[in-house]
Amino acid sequence: MKQKIVGILLFNEVEVLDFAGPFEVFSVTENPSKKDKPFKVVTISQDGQMIKARNGLHVLPDFNFGNHPKLDILVVPGGYGARELEIHNQDLHQWIKEQDQTTEYTTSVCTGAFLLAKAGLLEGKTVTTHFSALDRLAESFPSLNVKRNTKFVDEGHILTSAGISAGIELSLYLVGKILGASTAKETAKQMEYDSQYTN
Repeated sequence: MKQKIVGILLFNEVEVLDFAGPFEVFSVTENPSKKDKPFKVVTISQDGQMIKARNGLHVLPDFNFGNHPKLDILVVPGGYGARELEIHNQDLHQWIKEQDQTTEYTTSVCTGAFLLAKAGLLEGKTVTTHFSALDRLAESFPSLNVKRNTKFVDEGHILTSAGISAGIELSLYLVGKILGASTAKETAKQMEYDSQYTN
């Protein structure tokens, strides 16, 4: 299988585990038959400059919106930066929309769902987000069927997950969807992570 490029969007005040959890899952995953890496994970911000994640972690992205490779999987994380800052960034919404036209999977973690919604990708879909933002998501985007008490929702091409650590669950599920349950289980084992979706 050709190596898939996983692009993780970064921005100021992004929730750390929202992006670091999926980064770890896809980076750790190995193809059991060849012991190679089926995923290459890259980080992308709008201008490629250093971002300051939630609680002060500084991260230097690999690429900017203009020079990143073609993405097979897009991960849009959340946090304060998503729901209060980037929610107003139309250039970022347009970039997400453009990536979605060619990705195999477009995903969100936590309040990253708001950015997918602003990009027009969730119309009429069943979605989820952080428990504290479920009402706001439903009120802000009335066409969405907002699902509660779930770790993630699979709508085929679009997948949304609940808050923070739920991004790990979503990523393990996606590994299983692409490479099979045994590979997802091995990845979870390597991470010493207990997941009901890989048992």
